[in-house]
Amino acid sequence: MEILGIFRNCESAAKAVDDLVRAGFTENQVDSLTSVPYPDGVLVRTEVSSRFRWIALAGGLSGAVAGFALAAGTAWLYPVQTGDKPIITLYPTAIICFEVAMLFAIIGTMVGMFLDMGLPALGKRLYDPAIAEGCIGISLTIRVGGEVVHCPTETESGECIGAIAALSAAEQKKRAEEIMQAAGVLRVIEEELS
Repeated sequence: MEILGIFRNCESAAKAVDDLVRAGFTENQVDSLTSVPYPDGVLVRTEVSSRFRWIALAGGLSGAVAGFALAAGTAWLYPVQTGDKPIITLYPTAIICFEVAMLFAIIGTMVGMFLDMGLPALGKRLYDPAIAEGCIGISLTIRVGGEVVHCPTETESGECIGAIAALSAAEQKKRAEEIMQAAGVLRVIEEELS
């Protein structure tokens, strides 16, 4: 189950996030939807590492190898002897290698960008058109009661479930709506996600 609270400004949305985390919901359960790119930590702190640079680098390196194989392989398979000159020459091979490397790096950058943004959306997501008009959406994923969510360092992972996670899904939803109402939510949208 997921609920989405729509807030008018950044301050009320940040207050709602802080109050939800203080109430026992984990930061993994809270996500923000905005039309403005806020830096990480302004609304929700995420510790998701980006693979964007590595995918672009892998694309560029594989493109350099593919470009060299294309230029050198073509010259090697179809040799044209012109006097004492080598069959595989440096400058024409380097030009093809560079161009194909850039092509693959651009494709890798686009793939990495879409993966980091979570596009295409494979599952159903809650959304409100007010987010595109400047409002901020705070999405909270409600977990089934009793599911292990967060453990303090001094306890065993199988023994703790957190105060909020011990409640039923309906009680968690009610508590989250109360917290969002206290922070100044415009409206709350809820939907069962399967």
